[in-house]
Amino acid sequence: MTAYRIFDTHTHLNVPQFEGREQEEIAFARELGVTRVNVVGFDRPTITKALELADRFPEVYATIGWHPTEAGSYNQEAEDFLLASLQHPKVLALGEIGLDYHWMEDPKEVQKRVFKRQIQLSKDCGLPFVVHTRDALDDTYELIKEAGVGPKGGIMHSYSGSLAMAEKFVDLGLMISFSGVVTFKKALEVQEAARELPLDKILIETDAPYLAPVPKRGKENRTAYTRYVADKIAELRGLTGEEAAEATYQNAVRVFGFEQ
Repeated sequence: MTAYRIFDTHTHLNVPQFEGREQEEIAFARELGVTRVNVVGFDRPTITKALELADRFPEVYATIGWHPTEAGSYNQEAEDFLLASLQHPKVLALGEIGLDYHWMEDPKEVQKRVFKRQIQLSKDCGLPFVVHTRDALDDTYELIKEAGVGPKGGIMHSYSGSLAMAEKFVDLGLMISFSGVVTFKKALEVQEAARELPLDKILIETDAPYLAPVPKRGKENRTAYTRYVADKIAELRGLTGEEAAEATYQNAVRVFGFEQ
């Protein structure tokens, strides 16, 4: 099992579902080859928890930002809290930020303003940014194009669009991250993107506890299940599982700025 070296670039071990089980989850992930884990905080409680987990476990890192469904609560106090939290030595990126027109907790203009502001903060802090987009792919692209991607780049998290759209994001300077969605039988567009994009432009993730991959679909997702995403990428691209895992691991190390 340990021949794989996998980087789960986006998981939520900081949500209540995993309370008290974090050590068990990380140990299980290690059994399946997941050796680095990026826990993503998206509001004040989950940001605080992500940093606590990064302090507690050597293989855990954090990405923190204000989610688009929380955009209405983004004010100067929130920004001050975020900026202070971004100073933590194990923070890898600013996110997840973006646009969510599915839940529409806040008007589009509010979401866009908060998204644009946080892209600027990521540049100011010398960090990549991580993008959440739902039912808003075109507006997300236009806003990122207008705001510009900084030298540290960024990541389209849990990508669910077409190859053509993915190529447009790559052209802006972004990486494309695939979650369990790529294993779904009907996700043909996503599978095409995972097969055809340059291998050095893709990452893998779980987004646990959401979007469990086949063969665990419909169950609680776990960071260990990044293994199944790696295997699907391998199948699509004619690689071994170990090759797909190692390539995406190295891509993560590069985008997150690890020294190696």
